[in-house]
Amino acid sequence: MLFEGDPEPTPPEGMVTVGRFENPLEAQMAKGMLESAGVNCSLVGENVNSLLQAAFLVRLQVGVEDELAAREMLAEPAGDDDN
Repeated sequence: MLFEGDPEPTPPEGMVTVGRFENPLEAQMAKGMLESAGVNCSLVGENVNSLLQAAFLVRLQVGVEDELAAREMLAEPAGDDDN
């Protein structure tokens, strides 16, 4: 949860934040889903979040070139498989 007025940390050059999670397990699951689809990604703040979840969000970041695909995958409902 971001408090009003708290700035969003700037991702490293070439990376963009596509998800924010209060629960580190949910962040890991989203990361695993993207990685299984071939999207390189990383979690930022995962370890500090385990100390006090309500104060810190885990951020899921991908390369700028993968942003659209990652956002589409994250927006799909769980278990929604067209195959």
